Amino acid sequence: MTSIGILGAGRVGANLAGKLSAAGHRVTLGVRNPEVTAALATGIDPRIAFADQRTTARTAHIVINATPGDTSLDRLAGLRTELSGKLLVDVSNATHDAEDGLPGDLCYPGSSLAERLQAALPDTQVVKTLNTMLFMVMTAPDLLATPPTAYLSGDDQNAKRTVTGLLGDLGWQPAWIEDLGGITTARATEAMVLVVPPVLRRHGFKPFAVSLAR
Repeated sequence: MTSIGILGAGRVGANLAGKLSAAGHRVTLGVRNPEVTAALATGIDPRIAFADQRTTARTAHIVINATPGDTSLDRLAGLRTELSGKLLVDVSNATHDAEDGLPGDLCYPGSSLAERLQAALPDTQVVKTLNTMLFMVMTAPDLLATPPTAYLSGDDQNAKRTVTGLLGDLGWQPAWIEDLGGITTARATEAMVLVVPPVLRRHGFKPFAVSLAR
């Protein structure tokens, strides 16, 4: 059993928390106001704890960033001490919203949120993954008729092996996981988010992933 802290309790964070808790991990959701959030958290696995984000980052062995990508860098840079020596799994995309609220432009063109996080948190191992799909596919990849792809980007091979194990707990088969290499490769997968808005506008909010076909 691993202690996992998830920063952000929206659809992405709550979805990941439920599946990882069911897999036997000790999960804490890091939120701005844990008392209010816990009171409203109907339907969430009662084994999942709530805490403020600083406490969550300090006490977990593995931390997942599921906060809004456009504010993640400032938020997590402020937790540098708490995240020191930790594995940070970044599943967010940093975008500026279009008028309809869907992603419009990248916040870090020519770079990526994952790269910025790694630079701001030099004592933390950052791994990027699960940012190329709608949130429900993250924990149920078998929802799709075609096997999806979970890409990995990170500078530390041991950290990526650990994340591969977590992906297995979420239902990902080894053949569906693609290690792209170092953290700089995250700029490629983060740019994939720009295909999401036209797909959603055309087909609605249906599960899909941007995947590798062979």
